[in-house]
Amino acid sequence: MGAVFLGTHTPRLDDKGRLILPAKFREQLAGGVVITKGQERCLFVFTQAAFEARAAAQQEPTTKAGRDYRRIFFASAFDEVPDRTGRITVPPGLRAYAGLRRDCVVVGLNTHLEIWDADAWHAYEAEQEPAFADQEEVVPAV
Repeated sequence: MGAVFLGTHTPRLDDKGRLILPAKFREQLAGGVVITKGQERCLFVFTQAAFEARAAAQQEPTTKAGRDYRRIFFASAFDEVPDRTGRITVPPGLRAYAGLRRDCVVVGLNTHLEIWDADAWHAYEAEQEPAFADQEEVVPAV
Protein backbone atom coordinates (compact mmCIF):
# COMPACT_ATOMS: atom_id res chain seq x y z
CA MET A 1 0.00 0.00 0.00
CA GLY A 2 1.33 3.44 -0.93
CA ALA A 3 1.72 6.59 1.08
CA VAL A 4 -1.34 8.60 2.08
CA PHE A 5 -0.84 12.35 1.98
CA LEU A 6 -3.25 14.61 3.86
CA GLY A 7 -3.56 18.20 4.96
CA THR A 8 -2.57 21.68 3.91
CA HIS A 9 0.92 23.04 4.57
CA THR A 10 2.47 26.45 3.89
CA PRO A 11 6.19 26.27 3.07
CA ARG A 12 8.13 29.00 1.29
CA LEU A 13 10.37 28.89 -1.74
CA ASP A 14 13.85 30.23 -1.14
CA ASP A 15 15.76 32.40 -3.61
CA LYS A 16 17.18 29.30 -5.34
CA GLY A 17 13.76 27.74 -5.97
CA ARG A 18 14.02 25.23 -3.15
CA LEU A 19 11.01 24.17 -1.10
CA ILE A 20 11.02 22.33 2.21
CA LEU A 21 8.51 19.50 2.10
CA PRO A 22 6.29 19.04 5.16
CA ALA A 23 8.16 17.21 7.92
CA LYS A 24 5.41 14.63 8.34
CA PHE A 25 6.02 13.38 4.77
CA ARG A 26 9.81 13.37 4.71
CA GLU A 27 10.24 9.68 5.48
CA GLN A 28 7.79 8.70 2.72
CA LEU A 29 9.50 11.01 0.22
CA ALA A 30 13.13 10.31 1.19
CA GLY A 31 13.56 7.75 -1.61
CA GLY A 32 12.87 10.35 -4.25
CA VAL A 33 10.04 12.29 -5.82
CA VAL A 34 8.81 13.15 -9.27
CA ILE A 35 7.46 16.67 -9.83
CA THR A 36 5.34 17.43 -12.89
CA LYS A 37 2.64 19.73 -14.16
CA GLY A 38 -0.85 19.30 -12.74
CA GLN A 39 -4.14 20.81 -13.70
CA GLU A 40 -5.28 24.31 -12.65
CA ARG A 41 -1.65 25.49 -12.73
CA CYS A 42 -0.41 23.49 -9.76
CA LEU A 43 2.37 20.91 -9.57
CA PHE A 44 1.96 17.24 -8.75
CA VAL A 45 4.51 15.54 -6.49
CA PHE A 46 4.59 11.73 -6.47
CA THR A 47 6.87 9.34 -4.66
CA GLN A 48 9.23 7.73 -7.14
CA ALA A 49 7.45 4.39 -6.64
CA ALA A 50 3.96 5.89 -7.13
CA PHE A 51 5.05 7.65 -10.32
CA GLU A 52 6.59 4.47 -11.71
CA ALA A 53 3.41 2.52 -10.89
CA ARG A 54 1.26 5.18 -12.54
CA ALA A 55 3.45 5.16 -15.64
CA ALA A 56 3.41 1.35 -15.85
CA ALA A 57 -0.38 1.22 -15.50
CA GLN A 58 -1.02 3.60 -18.40
CA GLN A 59 -1.80 2.10 -21.74
CA GLU A 60 -0.83 3.74 -24.98
CA PRO A 61 -3.50 6.36 -25.66
CA THR A 62 -5.71 5.94 -28.69
CA THR A 63 -7.13 9.46 -28.63
CA LYS A 64 -5.45 12.74 -29.44
CA ALA A 65 -6.46 14.13 -26.02
CA GLY A 66 -4.79 11.15 -24.34
CA ARG A 67 -1.58 11.58 -26.32
CA ASP A 68 -1.55 15.32 -25.65
CA TYR A 69 -1.98 14.76 -21.90
CA ARG A 70 0.80 12.15 -21.77
CA ARG A 71 3.19 14.38 -23.67
CA ILE A 72 2.77 17.29 -21.29
CA PHE A 73 2.61 15.13 -18.14
CA PHE A 74 5.76 13.09 -18.85
CA ALA A 75 7.76 15.75 -20.70
CA SER A 76 7.45 18.15 -17.76
CA ALA A 77 8.39 15.55 -15.13
CA PHE A 78 11.59 15.90 -13.11
CA ASP A 79 12.92 13.51 -10.53
CA GLU A 80 14.50 14.84 -7.39
CA VAL A 81 15.83 13.40 -4.14
CA PRO A 82 15.08 15.55 -1.10
CA ASP A 83 18.15 16.64 0.86
CA ARG A 84 18.53 15.76 4.55
CA THR A 85 16.25 18.65 5.54
CA GLY A 86 13.48 17.53 3.16
CA ARG A 87 14.22 20.27 0.65
CA ILE A 88 13.66 19.84 -3.09
CA THR A 89 14.52 22.15 -5.95
CA VAL A 90 11.55 23.04 -8.13
CA PRO A 91 12.82 23.52 -11.70
CA PRO A 92 12.37 27.04 -13.14
CA GLY A 93 9.96 25.91 -15.88
CA LEU A 94 7.66 24.28 -13.35
CA ARG A 95 7.87 27.29 -11.01
CA ALA A 96 6.83 29.51 -13.94
CA TYR A 97 3.99 27.16 -14.97
CA ALA A 98 2.51 27.16 -11.46
CA GLY A 99 3.25 30.86 -10.86
CA LEU A 100 5.19 29.98 -7.72
CA ARG A 101 6.60 32.91 -5.87
CA ARG A 102 7.71 32.89 -2.26
CA ASP A 103 4.58 31.73 -0.41
CA CYS A 104 3.35 28.28 -1.41
CA VAL A 105 0.76 25.78 -0.29
CA VAL A 106 1.38 22.04 -0.33
CA VAL A 107 -1.84 20.04 -0.33
CA GLY A 108 -2.04 16.32 0.44
CA LEU A 109 -4.30 14.52 -2.05
CA ASN A 110 -4.11 10.96 -0.79
CA THR A 111 -1.76 9.43 -3.40
CA HIS A 112 0.29 12.54 -4.16
CA LEU A 113 0.94 16.14 -3.16
CA GLU A 114 0.13 19.33 -5.02
CA ILE A 115 2.19 22.51 -4.84
CA TRP A 116 0.31 25.78 -5.40
CA ASP A 117 1.17 29.43 -5.31
CA ALA A 118 -0.50 30.58 -2.06
CA ASP A 119 -2.67 33.25 -3.72
CA ALA A 120 -3.78 30.84 -6.46
CA TRP A 121 -4.67 28.17 -3.86
CA HIS A 122 -6.72 30.60 -1.76
CA ALA A 123 -8.61 31.78 -4.86
CA TYR A 124 -9.22 28.19 -5.98
CA GLU A 125 -10.36 27.12 -2.52
CA ALA A 126 -12.76 30.09 -2.21
CA GLU A 127 -14.20 29.34 -5.66
CA GLN A 128 -14.68 25.63 -4.94
CA GLU A 129 -15.95 25.83 -1.35
CA PRO A 130 -19.63 26.49 -2.23
CA ALA A 131 -19.74 23.54 -4.64
CA PHE A 132 -18.04 21.30 -2.08
CA ALA A 133 -20.52 22.31 0.62
CA ASP A 134 -23.42 21.49 -1.70
CA GLN A 135 -22.14 18.01 -2.63
CA GLU A 136 -24.09 15.10 -1.31
CA GLU A 137 -22.05 12.07 -0.46
CA VAL A 138 -23.62 8.79 -1.40
CA VAL A 139 -23.23 6.36 1.47
CA PRO A 140 -22.79 2.77 0.28
CA ALA A 141 -25.23 0.19 1.57
CA VAL A 142 -23.84 -2.03 4.29
